[in-house]
Order: sequence, then structure tokens, then C-alpha cells
Amino acid sequence: MASSFEHLRDFIRERMRMSHIYQPVMIRELLTSGGRSSIRSIAAAFLARDESQLEYYEQITKDMPGKVLAKHGIVERDRKDYRLTVDTSSLSSEERDELLRLCDEKISTYLQKRGEAVYDHRRAALGYISGSLRYEVLKRAGFRCELCGISADERAIEVDHILPRKHGGTDDLTNLQALCFKCNANKGARDDEDFRKIREGLNARLSGCIFCELQADRIIASNALALAIRDNYPVTDLHTLVMPKRHAATFFELFEPERRAINQLLDEVRTDIVKKDARASGFNIGINCGETAGQTIAHAHVHLIPRRQGDVQEPRGGVRGVITGKAAY
Repeated sequence: MASSFEHLRDFIRERMRMSHIYQPVMIRELLTSGGRSSIRSIAAAFLARDESQLEYYEQITKDMPGKVLAKHGIVERDRKDYRLTVDTSSLSSEERDELLRLCDEKISTYLQKRGEAVYDHRRAALGYISGSLRYEVLKRAGFRCELCGISADERAIEVDHILPRKHGGTDDLTNLQALCFKCNANKGARDDEDFRKIREGLNARLSGCIFCELQADRIIASNALALAIRDNYPVTDLHTLVMPKRHAATFFELFEPERRAINQLLDEVRTDIVKKDARASGFNIGINCGETAGQTIAHAHVHLIPRRQGDVQEPRGGVRGVITGKAAY
């Protein structure tokens, strides 16, 4: 029978399959803690090796305590370092211990006073967003910042409300985005959009527009900002139109949450079509913007057209066929 050492050694050497550093870090933490460690301690071990989180707190160091302490003449910054302005070598061990005790006392008193609110600056969204919802937002973004594109491995990614809660924004997936902490901070600092106008605009309908006045029984799917109907003149069976609830003439006039809402419905409707008809092995997704491009109803809408093997003689070129003779190349 293998010894404890051999059991762990063989697992680490031969059987450990890694998608991140978490397994060896957790085993290391348990080993250094005598074989047992709290979940919080294990999480702290992960955090200590998370460069994206370290970068976040490096920025905090420079922007918050570093600036304040420098202003009071307590510290000085020397490129990538900070140093105390006093000569620490002149401190006795008792003096050093007393200063450390005072710092600990300040920390303890502040935490008792503020409680969980002490880290409100870290909670970009105003309030709790469930872990499952956060995961869906991050997965949709490919675990990258949706503004600058940086990976979550390189910089901490936060889930942010596009339309803030205090301006009427909801926790619907269509109103959430993934931003790195730098882009989120910059967005907040310079964003002077009048969110009340946006919120009011999302309810805009145009009298006489057939897509603004749809009968409820025509709607096959919907979410907070978009809906889907079957095309009255289908190119193929189950040809579907996905559109914003708000009246907007073209795709280019849509707010970002509406585009997200439409994309979400396109995924849902496609899944439903494939369940209804296993022959649907491909799809054309098309948007006509303006009369020149063939738009006949001035309310933005996206065509989702299922394709089946053999539905045309030569499918190559797909949407290029909107110009006669340009599909083949």
C-alpha cells in the first residue's frame, strides 16, 4: 500500500490535470497548514497568486493611501516603491511593535464601524449580483473586458450595469456587461449620459408601425428589450424576425442593451428551431438597414433564416447573394 507521501507525489506528478493553478496551490496551502485549512485561507492563497487582483490593488495603493500618506509627509514614492519618510532603523523593537499595534487597532475599529461596507468601492454594481448571473455575463464576454478586450487572467473583470440601478437599470442579462476595473473606473469618471432619457426612450413606440403594434399571439419569444415573431413571408420554414420593442428605424440606432437583448433571443430561437426541425443545419442572419439595402419596414429587425441541406442548388456565398451574381467567388 502506498505511503501518504507516495499517494500525494504520484497524484501531483502523474494524475493531476490542470486548467488553472488552483489544485497545486490548494494542496500546498493544506500541506503548510498541517493538513487542514479553512476555505477562506485557501481562497487567500489563490488571491496571493492572482496577478489580475494584485494589479487592482496596486492601482488602489497609488490612487488612495499612497496619495493621502504622501500629502501628509508620511511616505514618499520612489518609482515602483514607497518608503516611510522616517528613519525606521532608529526605531526600537518596542516602538515598532507599538506602531504596529496602533495600526491594527485602527483597522479593527474601522472594520467594526463599517462592517461589510468597507469594500463597497470594490462592488462596481450597486448591490448583489448572483454568482450564476455573473458567470453568464463573463462567459458571454469570453472572460474578457468588453471595452478593451483584456483577459480576466491579466486584469480583474467586474460585472457592471450598463444602465445603473439608481437610474432604473435592472439585473437582466441584457443590462449587464463585463469590464476590467480600469475601463469601469474610466467609464464612471467620464460618463455624463442622461440615463433618464435612455430609460424613457426604451419605451418609445410609433403609432402606425406594424412592429410597434404587434398582437400578443404573434410573439414567440421575448425578453426585457426585444421580441421574436415568425416572418409573414418566410424564405424558409421557421424564418424568424427578432427586433427591439422600442421603435428604432435601423440596427445602428439601437442602444447597446437592445443589441444584447436581440443576440440573446437569436440564440434562444435558433436552439428552439433546431429542436423543432433537426434538418436545420445552418442559418443566415441578416439585417436590412435602409431602403437601398432592401428594408421595407422602418423598424429595426434581424432575419434568422434556417437552412437545410439541398434547399438551393448552390449555397456557397450565402448573404453575398443580395447582389445578383456576387454569391459565387
